[in-house]
Amino acid sequence: MREIEIKQNINYNENSEKMNQITMLGTGNATVSQIYNTCFVLQTPSTLMLVDAGGGNGILAQLKKVNVQISDIHHLFVTHAHTDHVLGVIWVIRMVAQCKGYEGLLHVYGNDKVMKVIKTIIDMILAKKQLAKVAERVVFHQLEDGDCFEVGDMKLECFDIQSTKEKQFGFRAELPSSSSDDASENHAKPLVLACLGDEPYNEQNRRYIEGADWIMCEAFCLYADRDTFKPYEKCHSTALDAGKLAEELGVKNLILYHTEEKTLANRKENYTREAAENFKGRIFVPDDLEVIEL
Repeated sequence: MREIEIKQNINYNENSEKMNQITMLGTGNATVSQIYNTCFVLQTPSTLMLVDAGGGNGILAQLKKVNVQISDIHHLFVTHAHTDHVLGVIWVIRMVAQCKGYEGLLHVYGNDKVMKVIKTIIDMILAKKQLAKVAERVVFHQLEDGDCFEVGDMKLECFDIQSTKEKQFGFRAELPSSSSDDASENHAKPLVLACLGDEPYNEQNRRYIEGADWIMCEAFCLYADRDTFKPYEKCHSTALDAGKLAEELGVKNLILYHTEEKTLANRKENYTREAAENFKGRIFVPDDLEVIEL
């Protein structure tokens, strides 16, 4: 386990009274067209981190809809190099490069495959003037399994999800306590959130997730619809699986994402019901642009 020190001179500080929250920019799987690919903004009262960016320049529209400016983004965690997670990253980097008055640095975090893919693409497609700005404004942090680092007032520890398809990192984040009672104590207990990426849980990562206040877990479809969407053949999980996992690991809150889009009309109700067959905590099945207060 490495402790990584990251020099940071810019934090998001638009509204210091804001609670810890997640804004889901997208909630869909790789091939959706009616909603956006899964990515989100993780935010404390003083820090903002973008996690993945979807599969194209649609990320710019999603950010605009939730009033997040390119100049607000100084931390970007990329779970893996699949197209529906990494291509939007290229657009964010391009916009940082050409943003007039961008202050500070953009810190991009990811594993070695992620770094290779991003750097290869930007070297091939960005103009020389843009590449010069990237060199000035963007810092790439290549992560290893178990690395610990701080992003503003968040403490993160990344972990290899042990994917059989594509090298992918999830993370455990300790956030400032959101309870006013806890905040008044000298040793306030942090709020723990674990992001499991977009593939099934691996038992090797239990220590990062067990007992967390919040987990973010993919649910490709309902178990009831498994014959239609073939989640297991595609190395994905169902809402039923996610509920079982959350109950087994003793977490308090479950967020489901990375779903199919053919059942959007009843997705929230049906996914919640299926996950609740096994999980007794709170379940969130967010729509695109929905904000979840942590």
